[in-house]
Amino acid sequence: MTGAVTAAALALATTRPQLSLVAEPARVQIDGTGSQTITVANRGSQPVVLDVQRAGFALDLRGQPRIVAAARAAWLSVRPKRVAIAAGSAATVTVRATVPRGARPGDHASLLLLGSRPLVRGAVAVRMRLGVVVVLRVPGRVVHRLAVLRVRARQRLITVRLANRGNVAEQLTGGRVVMTLWRRGKEVGRAAALPRELLPGATGDIEFRYRGPLRGPVIGRLGRKPPGPPFRLVL
Repeated sequence: MTGAVTAAALALATTRPQLSLVAEPARVQIDGTGSQTITVANRGSQPVVLDVQRAGFALDLRGQPRIVAAARAAWLSVRPKRVAIAAGSAATVTVRATVPRGARPGDHASLLLLGSRPLVRGAVAVRMRLGVVVVLRVPGRVVHRLAVLRVRARQRLITVRLANRGNVAEQLTGGRVVMTLWRRGKEVGRAAALPRELLPGATGDIEFRYRGPLRGPVIGRLGRKPPGPPFRLVL
């Protein structure tokens, strides 16, 4: 009896789901007018038909992606707009970006939505939707400019609210964004950033987790060479 139960459990574990889609890459950057191919793999057990659409794209304060009611990007086109993929197979979609006349230099982000047609099983209609971020980088002067709006510390989690006043998307990671901690004019520790992206013109929170031995009041500064303006923290 135990062997039969084990065999049934293994069969369930190895059974492919009806719907399982993967798009690679999940983020595309096109420098100037150009195109790139996205591969969509159907790892499910059923064939699917995908409708491809454009949509507005933004990140909330915590960096979570969301679809916004914005005008569709005129610079973005895609072929084909509908694609059928057999179970276990893959298909490609070509994204093309064209720099509009008068476009400002820097990054312009949009979202490509790949939505499956309803797969009806009994009384339930199953659908799946994938989002691929497409960024057009318009040639010109690149501006990196981050402004600190607010800082707060709670249970050794330091949250910094930043405004991206530059013209390119900033990849804020522990390797690129460092918070140094100071006491009596001496650097005494660092805090690592939890990674996120900040789009041009957007405001968002970046979090630093401090795991060292420091306690009490310190001075925090973003960056090391040179460090940014100081702000007071209590750890």
